[in-house]
Amino acid sequence: MAKIIEVTDLTKRYKKATTNAVDGVSFEVEEGEFFTMLGPNGAGKTTTISVLNTTLDKTSGSVKVGGIEIEKDSAGVRRMIGVIFQNPSLDLNLTAEENVRFHAFLYGLFPYRLTYNMMPTDYKKKVEELARILGIEKEIHQPVKTFSGGMKRKLEIVRGLIHHPKLLFLDEPTTGLDPQSRKNLWSYLKTVRKNENLTLFLTTHYLEEAEESDRICIIDNGKIVSLGTPLDIKRDLVEEYMLLDSGNRKALTKELDNSKLKYVEDGAIKVWIKESQIQETIRNLKTKLTSIQIHTPTLEEAYLEIIDKKNEKNN
Repeated sequence: MAKIIEVTDLTKRYKKATTNAVDGVSFEVEEGEFFTMLGPNGAGKTTTISVLNTTLDKTSGSVKVGGIEIEKDSAGVRRMIGVIFQNPSLDLNLTAEENVRFHAFLYGLFPYRLTYNMMPTDYKKKVEELARILGIEKEIHQPVKTFSGGMKRKLEIVRGLIHHPKLLFLDEPTTGLDPQSRKNLWSYLKTVRKNENLTLFLTTHYLEEAEESDRICIIDNGKIVSLGTPLDIKRDLVEEYMLLDSGNRKALTKELDNSKLKYVEDGAIKVWIKESQIQETIRNLKTKLTSIQIHTPTLEEAYLEIIDKKNEKNN
C-alpha cells in the first residue's frame, strides 16, 4: 500500500534546550492505517504530530505527508489533513456552527455564506450529522464562550472532520468526553475509515483505544522504544507467564527444575513461558495440578513498563 506518512531521522530541538524533544525518529504510516503513538508526558508525541501537521518546524530529517515534503508545500499538506488539537483552538467570539463554517470555507469545501440558512444543503446535513454523533446538536448554534471544556472538545472534532480529510491527527481527542460520546466518536471513525480509507494518527492516554490500532509506536525521551502491532508490542515488552498450583508443590517445582523453566513461588507458582510452549509443558507435567491460569500480556503492562524504566532512569 502507498505510504501517507514517511519520517526519516526526524529531530526537533527547541531553542535553549539541552536535549532533543524528538531524537532521530523514523517510521512510516500506510494509507488507511490506524496508527497510534504512545508515551509518557514529554516523550515527544505532540512535538512529532506538530511537525507532521506543519504547525512546527523540524530541526533536521525528512518528513513527507501524502508524498509531499512538508517544508516545500505546507499548504498542500494542510489541505489533505484534519487535526484535533490537544488544546482548544476555537474562536470564542463565534457560535459553534460559525467556527465550523469558517473552517469549511478555508478548506474550499463550501462557498462562504453570512448565515447558516444560506449554506448548501450538503453542508447543513454534515454539520447536523456530526453534531448529533458528538451530542451537541442542541448547542451547535450557541456561542462557544458558553461551552464547557467537554463541549469545546466535541466541537473541535466536528470541525476536524467537516472537510473529509485523508489523514486525521487525533492528539488526545477524547480527553474530557463522556463515555457515550467517546463510543459514538470511535464508531463513526470506524465507519469513515471503512468507507473513505481514512488514515488515523492517534495519541492517547486511553489504552483501550490504542488496542484497536493496526500498529503502535511507543516513544520515550524522544526516541522510539518499540514499534509494531499491539500483539508485537506486548510480546516485546512484557514476559508471558502462567500460574500453576498443586497439592504437592515440592514435586511440581522439582519437575519445573528438571525442565529448566524459570519460575518463582509467589502465592501460586509463576512460570515464565511463551504461549506456544504452554500446552506441551502442561501435558508433560506428571504432578497433579489444582490450578492453572494463563496470563496474557496487556498493552497497559507494556506501557507501564516504559514509565517504570523512565522513572528508574530519572532516579
